[in-house]
Amino acid sequence: MAPKVLVSDKLSPTAVQIFRDRGIDVDFEPDLGKDKEKLLEVIGKYDGLAIRSATKLTEKILSAATNLRVIGRAGIGVDNIDRDAASKNGVIVMNTPFGNMITTAEHAIAMMFAVARQIPAASASTHSGKWEKSKFMGVELTGKTLGVIGAGNIGGIVCDRARGLKMKVLAYDPFLGAEKAEKMGVEKVELDDLLSRADFITLHVPLTDQTRNVLSRENLAKTKKGVRIINCARGGLVDEEALADALTSGHVAGAAFDVFAVEPALENPLFDLPNVVCTPHLGAATTEAQENVALQVAEQMSDYLLTRAVTNALNMPSVTAEEAKVMGPWLELSGHLGSFIGQMTDEPVSAINILYDGSVSEMNLEALNCSVIAGIMKKANPDVNMVSAPFIAKERGIQISTTNQDKSGAFDGYIKVTVVTDERERSIAGTVFSDGKPRFIQIKGINIDAEIGAHMLYTTNEDVPGIIGTLGQTMGENGVNIANFTLGRAAAGAEAIALLYVDHPIKEQVIEQLAQTGLFKQVKPLSFDVS
Repeated sequence: MAPKVLVSDKLSPTAVQIFRDRGIDVDFEPDLGKDKEKLLEVIGKYDGLAIRSATKLTEKILSAATNLRVIGRAGIGVDNIDRDAASKNGVIVMNTPFGNMITTAEHAIAMMFAVARQIPAASASTHSGKWEKSKFMGVELTGKTLGVIGAGNIGGIVCDRARGLKMKVLAYDPFLGAEKAEKMGVEKVELDDLLSRADFITLHVPLTDQTRNVLSRENLAKTKKGVRIINCARGGLVDEEALADALTSGHVAGAAFDVFAVEPALENPLFDLPNVVCTPHLGAATTEAQENVALQVAEQMSDYLLTRAVTNALNMPSVTAEEAKVMGPWLELSGHLGSFIGQMTDEPVSAINILYDGSVSEMNLEALNCSVIAGIMKKANPDVNMVSAPFIAKERGIQISTTNQDKSGAFDGYIKVTVVTDERERSIAGTVFSDGKPRFIQIKGINIDAEIGAHMLYTTNEDVPGIIGTLGQTMGENGVNIANFTLGRAAAGAEAIALLYVDHPIKEQVIEQLAQTGLFKQVKPLSFDVS
């Protein structure tokens, strides 16, 4: 059955057609996002949901989205999505950070010109029949110093445009390397240095606990007298009350804001102040950007629903279509390794240690980690997936550690998973053979070569005669057909294990019959979701 997608906000008809051309069943209901009750009623039918900013996805709505696998936001901001609730429910949240980069950067430059030359006020004055030529004295941008807080995708474009205007550019960004800054032609500085030197300051960072009120009252006091501040990034980056006071006192000469702490901004401390330019969150409001982000979200969602490729996800690692092809068997293996340990472990897990050896160590380890963790947690929560598992593990205080190393043995690559509880450590390793099939290659340090099937039986015992016969005879007496039988032992007469791959689930009476022989320390039926 084809995946089913709901488009609940206004989206380009071309984007809707992309879904259809890719074989996805799509319902285009551009006003549905405004009707919370109706959305709550129908959301459970859909695998994907494409939105803009009008649709508000609360915990209640996401809890009702029982089949939902992906939310695609045509744009950058996801303030209208309860991301924690989405993660708990295993729903990928994607945005489209590149479709409106140029548009947003150009708006910041336009706002900088507007506040430098007081264009909106001069226009309003002229429209009213006045000719106040001397009232609107501006400043040039050429030769001025621009401080850019956040020199990533959009901030980087602003830096480039500002250099084209012959401005000196300072950049504050903890993630900007010296080599990259030199290549961009900007001076990498600390925040206090930027504040004290910049004639104009523009912000281009997301709103996080670290960036909230980055221009606080204290930091605004550190700025150069006569500075002009532009915010086309996110409301909440600037203390608006403090900025209003600085504008009123004359310490800040002007401000241009496209975003506000509370939106829609029907009232704000910055309104009605002289030389403050305000626009209603127009950063991405060009026909080109709206089309770009709509097409981008349709492609990303289609790729995920059809090929498992993950692009621009905010709550799980991205996996390109090319990676998905190569990593598919390894993702399957990592899930099986986690599932084996999860089914074998009854006590609370305190730590998960994952070792990647050889070729697999160069793959997308974040995605593989998510698959392992999901496999481990499926026993306790069958609905858990790669999105929700790391979130739940973090909530439970489970420590996750990863080690990667060069090829160390006979296999080109392998994964080893070790789980730590208060009572024991348990480990299992596996690899992917050239035929693309995952295999278990080690359990409890005992080497084996076991094909993985949907229904399996795991036993442990002392290495004594009669084990194979007992297992075979018991299976035969109960009509259980064995597809594959694998044995391993630590040493002659020491601990031994067996893994049976069988055609159908093993009934409880078979488990009891084996346990009653007294030959086995452990008899455990296992099940795996094999493709």
